[in-house]
Amino acid sequence: MADQALHGEADSTSESVVGSTSGAAPPWPNPIYSWYVVGVLLLAYTLSFIDRMILSLLVAPVRESLDITDTQFSLLVGMAFALFYTLAGLPLAWIADRFSRRNLIVGGIGVWSLMTLNCGLATSYIGLFLARMGVGVGEATLSPAAYSMLSDYFPKKRLARAIAVYSIGVPLGSGIALMLGALVIKAILAAPEITLPFVGQIEAWRLTFAFVAFPGILVCLLMLTIREPFRRGRMTVEQHESSGSQNFVAHVMTHKVSLGCMFAGMSLITMVMYGSLAWIPAFLSRTYPISITDAGLWFGAIMAICGAGGLILGGVVADGMFARGYTDGHIRTIRLSLLIGGPFLILTPLMPNAPLALALLVPGFLFITMHGVGTVALQVITPNEYRARITALYFFVANLIGLGLGPTVIALVTDLGFGNDAALRYSLFTVSVIALPLAGLILTLGMPAYRRSVANITDVTDAANEVPAT
Repeated sequence: MADQALHGEADSTSESVVGSTSGAAPPWPNPIYSWYVVGVLLLAYTLSFIDRMILSLLVAPVRESLDITDTQFSLLVGMAFALFYTLAGLPLAWIADRFSRRNLIVGGIGVWSLMTLNCGLATSYIGLFLARMGVGVGEATLSPAAYSMLSDYFPKKRLARAIAVYSIGVPLGSGIALMLGALVIKAILAAPEITLPFVGQIEAWRLTFAFVAFPGILVCLLMLTIREPFRRGRMTVEQHESSGSQNFVAHVMTHKVSLGCMFAGMSLITMVMYGSLAWIPAFLSRTYPISITDAGLWFGAIMAICGAGGLILGGVVADGMFARGYTDGHIRTIRLSLLIGGPFLILTPLMPNAPLALALLVPGFLFITMHGVGTVALQVITPNEYRARITALYFFVANLIGLGLGPTVIALVTDLGFGNDAALRYSLFTVSVIALPLAGLILTLGMPAYRRSVANITDVTDAANEVPAT
């Protein structure tokens, strides 16, 4: 029991977890250990985004090697990954809500690392498409389980900061991927082919996937040092059994307005963010006298530094609002990110030179990434039983629209709307100037419903965790 109290460890079976509300919950885990968990999950998330986004800066060599168009390439970056990332996320989240989340993540890291390696071995468009699908399936294990775990390691008033630090993996991984890709491009220009023992000559860009896949082994070992936490905020056994097999669906329907507005608004933001990640390096090199390698290095550094800073800032702001009694503080923080960061991001493609465009990206990404607290807002209005599944459902919608359509919508506007590769800047502007204000409007309309959801969930979970008098 002492070890369980220190680490928050709980039995991984469904029966024992559901029955855990019959007595007093153990104290919150040791904060030092909790932040260690955040650190390990951050490493995993960073690695996942390196594996996910490394393809974005390999546009030229991959297009040349496989003889494909911008639109075909965008499907590799977006839809091939997003479709199976979202579809696999739902059943995998069901597993995370019932069994060991830690073990599920370990297995997922192994799968996506292997599939990343296969990306470099693919010799056809279909082969690379299938490998990208496999990366999506593996990565679908991580965030739903991670958000659920962190909700059991940190109380609500400190949860936004913990998840914000975990979410740094998005800009950090994307930035590293862009910078690493830029260095690979330089290597390709210097030596178009590399000779390996027993393999022969291969294109240099293929080795990139091997380099980013290997660290997955080390992260798997680190994940094994994490303990499965005690599940907090669950319903009582009676509440769980009386709700029947449709309990999750009933929860979604009860909060359909708040969840629907959050999903729609965040999906539009995600569409702009993933579209920017996929095409800003190409936009910079096509529009200004700057090489794709320099564009990747500069944009990667901005993503890593400003994106990480924005996520932490968003977590601090949201926690502060929530602590002062603003139950919709997380949604307010997202709106603030759009209000301050949105104009910078919208105007970036219209700048007359590269230094000005890069200068606008700094405040743009610093403030727009504050929207990362949206996933925390989901945890606040969701009982423990459903946290992994509601997160997976959110990713299903947001990533199918954002990651699946974001890069492709921008490519289609360029290919079919303007019919000119050099018009990529106007495609970025068009998509962002429509999507970001619309996202802010939808989130604003959903705020009253969200406040009602917070009050409703607080009443249910407080009653569920009330310890009977002895």
